[in-house]
Amino acid sequence: MTLIDAYLARTPGSRALFERATESIPGGSTRTTVFNPPYPPYMVRGEGLRTWDVDGNEYRDFLGNYTSLILGHAHPAVVEAVERQVRLGSAFAAPTEIEVELAEEIRSRLPSVERIRFTNSGTEATMFAIRAARAFTRRPLLAKFERAYHGTHDTALAGTPGVPDGISNLVIELPWDDAEGVERTLAGRESDVAAIIIEPVQGAGGVRPASPAFLRFLRDYADRIGAVLIFDEIIAFRIGPNGAQGVFGVRPDLTTLGKIVGGGYPLAAFGGRAEIMDRFDARRPGALSHGGTFNGNPVAAAAGLATLRYLTPDRYERLANLGERLRTRLTDAFTSAGLDARVDGIASLFQVVAGSALHGEDSLSPTESLFLGLLVDGLHLAPRGMGAISTPATEEDVDHLADAVIGRLAAMQPAAVPVS
Repeated sequence: MTLIDAYLARTPGSRALFERATESIPGGSTRTTVFNPPYPPYMVRGEGLRTWDVDGNEYRDFLGNYTSLILGHAHPAVVEAVERQVRLGSAFAAPTEIEVELAEEIRSRLPSVERIRFTNSGTEATMFAIRAARAFTRRPLLAKFERAYHGTHDTALAGTPGVPDGISNLVIELPWDDAEGVERTLAGRESDVAAIIIEPVQGAGGVRPASPAFLRFLRDYADRIGAVLIFDEIIAFRIGPNGAQGVFGVRPDLTTLGKIVGGGYPLAAFGGRAEIMDRFDARRPGALSHGGTFNGNPVAAAAGLATLRYLTPDRYERLANLGERLRTRLTDAFTSAGLDARVDGIASLFQVVAGSALHGEDSLSPTESLFLGLLVDGLHLAPRGMGAISTPATEEDVDHLADAVIGRLAAMQPAAVPVS
């Protein structure tokens, strides 16, 4: 039985749902990032580390809705907070105390965030942070890094179909972790740069952290040219109690947040220096507009607050140790077996990279084969090989994942190679 045959036999319910969905939804779902050939599994339930699809298959979930479920599925503290708030009301055309409490919790963790505002998605968070930087500096250009992902608004997707040239021309792409390259790329245009935005730990770019020295350079360089430095910590905030800026010791002007701050619900945020953020203060003449029917909605705020309060320094340390255990086991096995593969990452984030020397099955690429093979094994990563460890995970869970990854990649070797 081929790999695709095994997947088809295991997931007839998902196949039927996919075929039904494509009649109403282009691609079968409303998220491009969750598609995988021949079709994705359709989930019905999650608890802790585990999820179940419509066919009753059980998975150990090492993706956690793309890193957002750091406490796993249906964590009791989050469920309790959400249920309590839902009974009080799910949304109001007025602010609530719970959004103030969440703002205070985030500010206590990120000293750089003097003021903060909430949105519904990371896309909105980066969009408003960039707009704030442009308003503050009165400059047009945004500088971002190669392979970066900052959401799906036009500025973030400059140079792609549907984005006008007039917008794309206001975005400059910088080389990663290359101080001289940054200065060379922006030479002569420094006075037009409103902001430099960077993920301190790239997500879609391969779970690669920037070097602390490079982040320090960006801090000094942004000050020198009068630009706003934005840290997109929508993923990176999970690497420590004080986010990536706490781990690396570099203070940005603005920070964008999402994923774990919503506790599994749609909520994100942007914040930073008061003199920049106060431009959204509605009491000021000419204040920047920032509406949104569900901005800071109390249900998501309750979930986010419960999540952050559960995440003590000890729990962050445990997650980082599990991440290091996984990366060490994989790296050692890849080396000893001569596998063309590597694992990157930091703290509880990781990325498995299957090399081109490996042979995918059923005309699939090595990366696609790894993803589909792991689904058949009852393990869920991102189709590109990215994953995140959540608090319900144990050493046994991490070892099980490592063994499965090693086995799947070893099967793709051009010739049989023993795996120790």
